[in-house]
Amino acid sequence: MFSLQNEITSRIAIALNTELVTAEAARPTNDPDALDYILRGRTARFRPVSRKGYAEAISLFEHALVLDPRSVEAQSLLAGALAGRVLDQMSDAVTADVVRAEGLAGQAIAASPGSPLAHHAKGQVLRAQRRWEEALPEYETAFASDRNWLSALNGIAYCKFYTGSPDEVIPLMGQAIRLSPRDPQIGLFYHQIGRVHLVQSRVELAIPWLERARNAIPEAMYVHAMLTSAYALKGDSERAADELAQLSSGRHPSLARARAAGYFGVPKVRALYEATFFAGLRNAGMPEE
Repeated sequence: MFSLQNEITSRIAIALNTELVTAEAARPTNDPDALDYILRGRTARFRPVSRKGYAEAISLFEHALVLDPRSVEAQSLLAGALAGRVLDQMSDAVTADVVRAEGLAGQAIAASPGSPLAHHAKGQVLRAQRRWEEALPEYETAFASDRNWLSALNGIAYCKFYTGSPDEVIPLMGQAIRLSPRDPQIGLFYHQIGRVHLVQSRVELAIPWLERARNAIPEAMYVHAMLTSAYALKGDSERAADELAQLSSGRHPSLARARAAGYFGVPKVRALYEATFFAGLRNAGMPEE
């Protein structure tokens, strides 16, 4: 009996000590100026996705990290923002952003293995590296800590889609919309629903969701690409041409560039893309090269 009591007491002490160390490592920051930069950076990230928003948030998180280089929160948020900029195709230095984000997320995880924010950052990095199966449990760990964490839920949905379970995406994104119907990131949720409908040849259902996504995040070129395809598949050549014009951005768009710009999942999902998304782009007049 005494031996059992000692074992239980020892396990409790070890567990408590681990939690205390983790909590200390994951502290927000003791520097009030660093905290100010973190909060302002979070505010910038809560706005609709845009190049300007990413640049502002990254700059603010960088300032916080200079003031408190050991802050797990600053490391995680900066890593997540850098990876997010890559994922939303708004980075002008993809390789550099991913490498830096990977290093920061690694530091955060090493300092605070139990930090949900660090796990979310690692999920973002792995997703930017197209390592979807590895990213999924990182997002799930983050979401388990807060069932209202919609960015983690959004990451889970992306991973489900690319690993071959698109049918699970719409319920997840419906849950996100119900939880936060005015969410600044809601355009991402609309896009995911519209994309599933499109690749599963439900064009009439896809278009309203993709139009909502375009209105919410007009700088997201992947939404314009989806709408170009959807309108062309529907036979609306005028609207398809309007959306195709949005894709130029100083360069002539092509199917080869569209394929190179994104990752289209496991063979099952890639086949769906070819039969719908790329077929629609081709119908809209996008050249092969």
